[in-house]
Amino acid sequence: MEKAITQKEAMLTEKGALLVYTGEFTGRSPKDKYIVADSITKEHVTWGKVNQPMSQETFDSLYRRAVAYMSERELFTFEGAAGADPKHKFSIRIINEFAWHNLFAQQLFIEQNDLDAKKQEPDFTVICLPGLKADPSKDELNSETFIAISFERKTVLIGGTAYAGEMKKSVFSVLNYLLPFEGVLPMHCSANRGDNSEDVALFFGLSGTGKTTLSADVERYLIGDDEHGWSESGVFNFEGGCYAKCIGLSQEKEPQIWDAIQYGSVLENVAIDRDTRQLHFDDSTHTENTRAAYSIANIPGAVNPSIAGHPKVIIFLTADAFGVLPPISQLTKEQAMYHFLSGYTSKLAGTERGVTEPEATFSTCFGEPFFPLDPIVYAELLGKKIAEHDVRVYLVNTGWSGGSYEVGERINLTYTRTMVRAAINGDLEKANYKQDSHFGLYVPDMIAGVPTEILTPRLTWGSQKDYDKKAQELAEKFSSNFNRFSNVSQAIVEAGPKI
Repeated sequence: MEKAITQKEAMLTEKGALLVYTGEFTGRSPKDKYIVADSITKEHVTWGKVNQPMSQETFDSLYRRAVAYMSERELFTFEGAAGADPKHKFSIRIINEFAWHNLFAQQLFIEQNDLDAKKQEPDFTVICLPGLKADPSKDELNSETFIAISFERKTVLIGGTAYAGEMKKSVFSVLNYLLPFEGVLPMHCSANRGDNSEDVALFFGLSGTGKTTLSADVERYLIGDDEHGWSESGVFNFEGGCYAKCIGLSQEKEPQIWDAIQYGSVLENVAIDRDTRQLHFDDSTHTENTRAAYSIANIPGAVNPSIAGHPKVIIFLTADAFGVLPPISQLTKEQAMYHFLSGYTSKLAGTERGVTEPEATFSTCFGEPFFPLDPIVYAELLGKKIAEHDVRVYLVNTGWSGGSYEVGERINLTYTRTMVRAAINGDLEKANYKQDSHFGLYVPDMIAGVPTEILTPRLTWGSQKDYDKKAQELAEKFSSNFNRFSNVSQAIVEAGPKI
């Protein structure tokens, strides 16, 4: 922290956290992410716009330039791990030119306290050098920015961007490639548990859908907020920290996250009064994608080590910009597989470069940019585990109601929390359900503490004719997107919306 401040990388806030501004990049840059096409990956990666191939020659050229660049600078190194389960622990080394980036790594990953483990070569090394830029024409890349993963070299190279989330998601992508070969399902989800380790709930969803907010429940114990594995023994966190969106953060609505931002935490792109050092979480001057990185130990009652049993409940989170999906619905196994493969949500402003307002998107496995293998690999693993452990699955819409985002309103967080708690504690098992005519979803007739009218979105619209039109529009988008999956059963195809 002293280095970051004296080198003018950051400033200290009234909460004791370090505040940084990441410049041009305030979100991930997916068009600049590459995987080296080598003997390990060539036959397994699903190549395309998401998993872009890079030649070994290009990677090696970038690596040589990185070594030369580093030789002239003071560096900061973190020795740690990803994966709280000792059976599937993955050692990592993070090398940075910025002090604050290494503090971020200390917050997000698991400390490696074993001195013998520190002396060994890590399973993977991440080298993050924002000041090093590529030559797009010479290197045959999309821009000066690059996030390149080489499985043969066991190295991630990041250049041209200071957004710290690229380090976190690169390690996630590496694990998502390797772990299915061990029979472990990697998941873009948060997780918490009740008073015993078998009362586990998972929350799947893209950034901005509420994974961090809804899993940070004062009535339950946090396992992790974003990335987990599901092994033969149960669920385990990949990380040792949390990376929460904090636009609009308040002590009243999200007390656990508010209190977790303390000395040692890292804040990205949050507005501040430079005289008083008071933070303005409602101010999106720099970006909607303001972030807070902090140790999971800052959350009272967080599970340590971050390991638990098999889940009883899975929540799929979606922020529906069309405003037509029910705020909560129960899914059959086939519907769960359909919606997992679909991964529908709205991209929210600031999460990626160029996104300035919500837009409908489909991201398979609720995190397509981070999953290198065929989506069916992950879907089949999930389906198998749902069946083996008799897991209840719900689709929860944290998006809009009463109209699309231009007209309707975001669903009240208090109501969403009440619905999620009812799903987890079993209260929804007592409800009566009716099947939605457009999407085939099973919607409860009532939930204590939630206005009955919002459970049926068609009734919240000023014009039910307009609702039906918009619902069919979204149903057609689902169908069109699902056409890319040619190797799934007919039962799963028929579990989708009705055209």
